[in-house]
Amino acid sequence: MDDPTPDVLAPAELGPVTLRNRVIKAATYEGLSKNSLVTDELIEFHVRHAAGGVGMTTVAYCAVAPDGRTERKQLLWTDDALPGLRKLTEAVHAEGAAVAAQIGHAGPVAGSKSNRLPALAPSRFYAAASTGFTKAATRADIERVVQGHAHAGRMAIEAGFDAVEIHLGHNYLASSFLSPRINRRKDEYGGSLENRARLSREIARAVRDAVGDRIAITAKLNMDDGVRRGFRLDEATRVAQWLEADGSLDALELTAGSSLLNPMYLFKGDAPLREFAAAMPQPVRLGMRLVGRWFLHEYPYEDLYLLKDARKIRAAVKMPLILLGGVTDKAGMDTAMAEGFQFVAMGRALLREPDLINRINDEPDTKSLCIHCNRCMPTIYSGTRCVLVEQAG
Repeated sequence: MDDPTPDVLAPAELGPVTLRNRVIKAATYEGLSKNSLVTDELIEFHVRHAAGGVGMTTVAYCAVAPDGRTERKQLLWTDDALPGLRKLTEAVHAEGAAVAAQIGHAGPVAGSKSNRLPALAPSRFYAAASTGFTKAATRADIERVVQGHAHAGRMAIEAGFDAVEIHLGHNYLASSFLSPRINRRKDEYGGSLENRARLSREIARAVRDAVGDRIAITAKLNMDDGVRRGFRLDEATRVAQWLEADGSLDALELTAGSSLLNPMYLFKGDAPLREFAAAMPQPVRLGMRLVGRWFLHEYPYEDLYLLKDARKIRAAVKMPLILLGGVTDKAGMDTAMAEGFQFVAMGRALLREPDLINRINDEPDTKSLCIHCNRCMPTIYSGTRCVLVEQAG
């Protein structure tokens, strides 16, 4: 922490990988896979960001099991997927960027009807995301998911990825185990924080054991679920310390919110209720129009809006941290570096302008054109994009 403030646009080490700069394209589900396989459109999406100057782009979301997809067409780690994944990583590398695969199990956020499989959770409850009851994970389910992450890590190496990002946030499966609101188990995976964190730590350990130091391993961890009786910052700080002590990760990306219960807690800014409703089939569309405002809460946007909470974890651990949330310009990046973060992650600003990092590199005072309207969010069902760019032609 006493080292000189790093230059965010200079090369940096992430575990065994050298990135050309410290800017990571955050995992934003692209909605561009088909039959759980890579498409040319998905490759083009990441090539745009690689050509635009980021140090690393993140492919989201790569499920470790068929029941871990939020919908059926999402990427799945199978032998059939390998040729397309190799084509994607080679195309990104040709533009000078590294590429990570976000791996995880959606748990209660999974689309059970689309997958034709029950959504897995720590305990049985009614999940609005799947419009049905979840299945309480058995010991066999837990072991299957842990080993699925290890398998994903090995396949990521074979496919040419430079890193994997383990999804421990947003009330996906591992995050739902962390949540005292969702996790009502009475065994060694429920109750105390140590028990609720057991799955996250076992997953990270299994991935490290599977890949060694051949690729970098990061994880996305919630700092706050944004719901009553959910996972909070004091618990997140302790979990971060355990993950650091375990030595399983090369860096930790800090996030917030619940895809299950309060998705806008991560994004801040406008809540695009009308656009979300329009993207839904009936009768979900009608339900979204009637009750969506109680689910899609609006929170004021400000630059670096996760920094206040992230500082608490920065003070508690020494491992590299990735700051997410409202990073839109060089000034914000420099603030993150000065506060002791080693990397920054950007999402919406890069959807608006994939070449933003190149432009900032040429002119440091460049400002993002993103207005945080969040109308990009409903486009995950038809190919993630900035609708303002689309409207402008």
